[in-house]
Amino acid sequence: MQRLGLRVPVVLAPMAGGPGTPQLAAAISQAGGLGSLGAAYLSPTQIAEAGAVVRAHTERPFGVNLFAPQPLPPVTQAQREAALAELAPLHAELGLPPPALPERTQEDFSAQLGAVLALRPAAFSFAFGRLGGVELEALRGQGILAFGTATGVEEVLALAADGVDAVIVQGGAAGGHRGGWLREELADTLTLVRAAREVTALPIIAAGGLMTAVEVRAALDAGAELVQCGTAFLRAAEAGTPPPYRAALAKAHPGTTTLTRSFSGRLARGLVNRVTAEVQRPLPYPFQNALTRALRAEAAQTGRAEFLSLWAGEGAHRGQEGTAADLLRALWPG
Repeated sequence: MQRLGLRVPVVLAPMAGGPGTPQLAAAISQAGGLGSLGAAYLSPTQIAEAGAVVRAHTERPFGVNLFAPQPLPPVTQAQREAALAELAPLHAELGLPPPALPERTQEDFSAQLGAVLALRPAAFSFAFGRLGGVELEALRGQGILAFGTATGVEEVLALAADGVDAVIVQGGAAGGHRGGWLREELADTLTLVRAAREVTALPIIAAGGLMTAVEVRAALDAGAELVQCGTAFLRAAEAGTPPPYRAALAKAHPGTTTLTRSFSGRLARGLVNRVTAEVQRPLPYPFQNALTRALRAEAAQTGRAEFLSLWAGEGAHRGQEGTAADLLRALWPG
């Protein structure tokens, strides 16, 4: 909190792909927390533009998040055909052309990182892997704190050895994509915080299922310096969460989230819907993510929540509506 000049020990989870708008990031920072821009799907130009919007709304520090670079996985023709066949009837139901895999499936990480370095946010977080020494040194040279994401102790140790400034430890209750890379771990958030505290002196940022002031305090008492919350802000006035997504969240109840690869090819937690139930042969990430982009965009425009990636943590049913500042105040009344 001291290094970042925060008044509230809460970091906004990046929530790339819509909910995490520049306006939401700015509102969290202005209210004393650390706002975050989920920039993984943005071009370098869009990163610069989003950062400018944040700075137009607040002079306080904020962070930017990207997905760590990783090699493209091999995909067979049989896998491609199976994935297209599963999505074809859903496209037809929405009046879309048959699904097709675009030539470009993800942004160039080096170019994205260059935009982040030019923007010079207070912090840069990353998930899905590790950064190299050159990249970490470039961030350090611009005075940007580097936060890696871990889902288990082995990943915590790897990130610490790399020289990150803090580790985001993501418990199994977290919404959205799993941020780890060594294996699929679904640890209890507080248990993971305590285990991470035993192996590193680095600052720990606890993430996963933290929806109330009591839970925030428990994470800090377990050894975290900060907490990261995303689902708690999905229904904020400043969030870009589409109306059908908001409506689905408002109707959520305990047990309505699932872990799925159906939308992106990478394991992620969200509300159960038709896609999570019917799409069982997705391509690996990032191919499936690119393949379902048109479906998700049309579903958002036409109000069809059953075709949206409704990322949310296990505490989704406890979410509230309100301004970002009000929701932040509920997490940290003091």
